[in-house]
Amino acid sequence: MGVASLVLGIIAIIIGLFSSGSFGWLGAIFGIIGIILGIQGKKVPGQEGISQGGLVCSIIGTVLCLFLFVACVACVACIGVAGTAGATL
Repeated sequence: MGVASLVLGIIAIIIGLFSSGSFGWLGAIFGIIGIILGIQGKKVPGQEGISQGGLVCSIIGTVLCLFLFVACVACVACIGVAGTAGATL
């Protein structure tokens, strides 16, 4: 479970960095699953280290994806409000 947590955390970080927030929800899902697997993997003897690494990567990936997704939604909302108000960008 530790390896799966690490892989999902790395995928979440990659999605967060390279999708510009548009697929942030997908990275957040991968990150949350990675967090769950990391917590479960810490209970397995001999996998504490890789599970800890997976847990940390998954937390970072989840926070990054959610932050960038919210920023993307806010940016689109601002453009929409500016368009309806007749303002130019």
